Amino acid sequence: MENFTDLVSMFENPDFITGGVLGGLFITMIFVAVILIAAIYVYNALAWQTIARKQKYKRPWLAWIPFANVSMVLQMGSFHWAWVFLFLIPILGWIALFVLWIISLWRIFEKSHYPGWFGLAQVIPKVGGIIHFVIIGIVAWSKPRKAKRKR
Repeated sequence: MENFTDLVSMFENPDFITGGVLGGLFITMIFVAVILIAAIYVYNALAWQTIARKQKYKRPWLAWIPFANVSMVLQMGSFHWAWVFLFLIPILGWIALFVLWIISLWRIFEKSHYPGWFGLAQVIPKVGGIIHFVIIGIVAWSKPRKAKRKR
């Protein structure tokens, strides 16, 4: 019976319960966040690799490498890969790189026979990132649309 009374006395201490529950919740939240971030990264890399293959880009595997994937998108959008180094210039460089990114997306989507303005999805506050992920999935895995004939 001593073991049972020791067990009961542990649960009488509120610090034991709160510390254990809160610690477990914190670890669970970190685990879920890591899994979610990994899933988003894999989805993004697969989508961009597929888009790069569809557009016959020479090195579609760059979609899996951080910063190299940004230079790949810039190259697919007809910019030089070195523009990625604007990332090293705080604020103004980031803004300039974001503008180049949007222009690149516009050009890539038009090459894929989708509206170029799909690239503006990231500008939309709060939901732009989610819309962007849906759009790159559509561009990557839907059947290629036929180009409209100009009259």
